[in-house]
Amino acid sequence: MTAGFMIKAILTPMYDCYRHMEPKTALVLSAGGMFGAYQVGAWRELSGWFRPDMVIGTSVGALNAWAIAGGCSPDELIRLWTSPIAGAFLQLRMPLFPLRGFFDRDSFSNHIQELYAAFRPRIPCGVVITDVLRRRPRLVQTEDIRWEHLAAACAIPVGVPPVRIDGRLYVDGGVLNAVPLWAATEMGAARAVVVNALPGLPTRALRVVVRALRSISPKALGPGKLDVVTIAPTTPLGSLTESVRWDHDTVLRWIERGAEDARRGMAALQAGRDPAQPVLQ
Repeated sequence: MTAGFMIKAILTPMYDCYRHMEPKTALVLSAGGMFGAYQVGAWRELSGWFRPDMVIGTSVGALNAWAIAGGCSPDELIRLWTSPIAGAFLQLRMPLFPLRGFFDRDSFSNHIQELYAAFRPRIPCGVVITDVLRRRPRLVQTEDIRWEHLAAACAIPVGVPPVRIDGRLYVDGGVLNAVPLWAATEMGAARAVVVNALPGLPTRALRVVVRALRSISPKALGPGKLDVVTIAPTTPLGSLTESVRWDHDTVLRWIERGAEDARRGMAALQAGRDPAQPVLQ
């Protein structure tokens, strides 16, 4: 056995152990419907600053998280969002039957399945969905994620019927918490970079409904001692209608806005902004 081989045999396990002991950083993507385009622009800039150890998302953030964890480049993700095909994700059902959902279920499911089939996680991925009966969030991780979980994560109540998985009904993961930081803690992260496309709900009526639902649900899980940096718009991205309707020019505008906020936030952090002030916006 050569000296070089012996050194490598000794140091490799030590390096692997050290690497696994390093604090993990999660990229956490919020709910937001079509506002998810903002996350794409932010990721285009963030990808030049750091590489996440894991990606976690809920609602539309789950779709972006799946693609990013699967190695989708920022440019490719932008192409997906700016393609007219993205408009089929939430396509109004005609005539409207509220009890069956306002959006076409087949179009919705087909879009989710195509995205699911296009990528496989290269780094850990977490998807947060909401258990309807228990009114609790559920985290589904990498190897357990199926296309149904991605569909459930985006199943907007009233808009899309709940998704049945293993005998239980699930809906949009953002209903109880638009930013599932607790999931980052559960997956072993010590730090999180959050891209929150929905810092506030777009209408008062929706805020009242969501607040009432959360009031009768078990207490939301907290992030623990997670260090957090948040990229978020300082003003609402758009109306409720815009959040569920794809428009090429609007998507481009949101992408650029996300990129601008991410650039500003990362520059402020690099310049030595007080780390005790976690929100960059």
